[in-house]
Amino acid sequence: MNDTPWLSEEEMRAWLAYIDISTLMGDYLERQLQRAAGLSHATYNLLSRLSVAPDRSLRMSDLAEHLKVTRSRLSHALSALEKRGWARRTDDPTDQRGQLAVLTDEGFAVLAAAAPGHIAAARRAMFDHLTPDQVRQFAEIGEAITKGLTHEDDYQAELPWRRR
Repeated sequence: MNDTPWLSEEEMRAWLAYIDISTLMGDYLERQLQRAAGLSHATYNLLSRLSVAPDRSLRMSDLAEHLKVTRSRLSHALSALEKRGWARRTDDPTDQRGQLAVLTDEGFAVLAAAAPGHIAAARRAMFDHLTPDQVRQFAEIGEAITKGLTHEDDYQAELPWRRR
């Protein structure tokens, strides 16, 4: 017999709201980026993560962790960016076993051109509907859930960036 308790009415309300938000937000931002810049949301996120890193470079393993993707998926995505001249790989001078992903000037220019429209879309879709206090609460809730997911012992070894 399964002793897992059902969700309460309020928990179900929160769960369904999360599902709606994640589905609608992902679709909304994906369409906006495709229309305005010809980019996928995943590509935008990759370029964005590299743009804020020191020297616009990150170890591949660290970048996979930031993006919450497998190292294999990141490698394929970076190959596509390399073909466009938006990123490159280089050996990590501090650890010859690792590689760095580096955002090129061309990649930075693509991101800089896409960012204003993307930020405006994110503001319209989310922040324009929340008070500053709700934004703070939303951030705290998201951080708590992320922390719980990434620190749960039985899930730890299966986190995407730990898989190949």
